[in-house]
Amino acid sequence: MRLAPRNAVFTAIDTTDLDAARSLGSTLGPVTGGLKLGKEFFTAHGPQGVLNVAGPETPLFLDLKFHDIPNTVAGGVRAAAKIMTPNMLTIHASGGPAMIRAAADASAEFGATRPLILAVTVLTSMDDDDLASVGVNSTAEDQVLRLAELAQKNGADGVICSPREITAIRNICGAGFKLVVPGIRPAGADHGDQKRVKTPPEAMADGASYLVIGRPITGADDPARAIGTILDSLAA
Repeated sequence: MRLAPRNAVFTAIDTTDLDAARSLGSTLGPVTGGLKLGKEFFTAHGPQGVLNVAGPETPLFLDLKFHDIPNTVAGGVRAAAKIMTPNMLTIHASGGPAMIRAAADASAEFGATRPLILAVTVLTSMDDDDLASVGVNSTAEDQVLRLAELAQKNGADGVICSPREITAIRNICGAGFKLVVPGIRPAGADHGDQKRVKTPPEAMADGASYLVIGRPITGADDPARAIGTILDSLAA
């Protein structure tokens, strides 16, 4: 059984270099709220690689974004929960009601050690024009709210959303629904490929449950100092 998150900041380790990931995990594991490992790393190194970076004492956000037929997604959730015991696990809300429910039911089989099922709404790299290009004729915010409601109604514990939609989702889904928020950039940091961003204090003040921050921490000369500065800004 993994520990509960130590604080609100999950550090995203976005590299396929196992040694680099281990080093970051060793440095940041004791101070960050937890570590996020995603499809790029998982594809390169599999479950054992994940366990080598995020040991049982480190809260794990496993960001695999399952999106398939309900039975396949349920099987993926069971496998991840059994082998890697993540605190949080992602699916795509656009997989629909049956898929979301299958993921939630599979997670519930693990009782107190079950991972939270978080539904991805609209990727933070997408804006209104990007959605229109794939046939979604609504704003990013409207689509996020639609998918958040769908996820909640079908048993998801929360959603992944950009900082810009936190308040609107809180108003619709209530205080108990988990909002895990990427697209976080400390003041003055490069936005990179993120289009809908806020600073850590802004996002937490709006009602985020957890923040996901990658390059501003892992790309810093001193990653431990970088996350320390972010945590100080939240405390202030």
